[in-house]
Amino acid sequence: MTTRKGPGTGRMGTARRPAARSARATPGPDAARADAELPAPGKATINDIARLAKVSKKTVSRVLNQSPFVRDETRAKISAMIEKLGFVPDPQARGLAFRRSFLIGMVYDNPNAQYIVSMQEGALDALRGSGYELVVHPCDRKSDDLVAGVRRFVTQQKLHGVVILPPVSENQALAAMLDEVGCRFVRIASAAVDEPGRMIMSDDRAATVEVAHYLESLGHRQIAMITGPKNFRSTLERREGFLGALARRGIKVPANRVLEGGYTFESGVACAERLLALSPRPTAIFASNDEMAAGVYKTAYRLGLEIPRDLSIVGFDDTPIAARVWPSLTTVRLPIREIGRSAATLLIADAEKAESMSRASGMVMPHLVVRDSCQPPR
Repeated sequence: MTTRKGPGTGRMGTARRPAARSARATPGPDAARADAELPAPGKATINDIARLAKVSKKTVSRVLNQSPFVRDETRAKISAMIEKLGFVPDPQARGLAFRRSFLIGMVYDNPNAQYIVSMQEGALDALRGSGYELVVHPCDRKSDDLVAGVRRFVTQQKLHGVVILPPVSENQALAAMLDEVGCRFVRIASAAVDEPGRMIMSDDRAATVEVAHYLESLGHRQIAMITGPKNFRSTLERREGFLGALARRGIKVPANRVLEGGYTFESGVACAERLLALSPRPTAIFASNDEMAAGVYKTAYRLGLEIPRDLSIVGFDDTPIAARVWPSLTTVRLPIREIGRSAATLLIADAEKAESMSRASGMVMPHLVVRDSCQPPR
């Protein structure tokens, strides 16, 4: 009996192998359909990621929240798809899905722009990679609408928590309102204004004692001070710390040598003009922040005074301007960026971790950084 060879068969009826396809063959309809189903760049949703990676939405969420309960190969596949589509989680949408917010607020009213920028940079350092985002709320601490305005901000944004910068942080009515609406908060201040678990405190008073001892040790007796605004708690702490330390060393500073500034460059210029017109002229000026100290530099140079030969100057904060002026400014280093980082970290930590962290980082100790703007008086 003979076996007929049908189409596509060889000897003994064996199926003939199809010819190998060229490596340059055009994509099939399935591949073309998959490309067509890709969302536009920046428009992908978590559902798109799950569909294209062939996993559940819950698995994608676990990867986004850095859960350890995802296999490495699955995590790699989802991460590659996220990167390919440029997917960025929406904090508000995540908040709805998890029944909690992924937004952290920062409330401030401070005339020192560099202080605000450094605080924001610190908070962003803490939030990077955590899934939380930062939203800011500048306000007017003197406004009758202060508390109501912050309440609207907190409730409309459904914030997880708020970092409150000085001097707004010293407002007890604001803290009471946040407690009432159930919003977590961390207050930053230069004195104890709340329980340790929800504040970061800097010991400004001790730092200015260090400034007083330094100037006295150089031999200065004709000393002046430019304070911050009178309604700032930092003004009180720095003023009393500095003048009290000098008094204990037998140096009394007359009232006309203690002027109120506004923590701004312009107020430093104006106060220095008055102080350097006195007779006898001060041989040293302590300005309560670096912006005002830079204003003293301008006035001194305009009057033909050489720093530090004719006038020694000390600032406070150690902002970038301190190292940029010439001669470089001796100042108190307040780790502003680190304070912002610690405050934001406290907000996103769980209760047990936050309690242990507050004990470790709740008090910040500023210290004097000696540079080139001071020497013994002539």
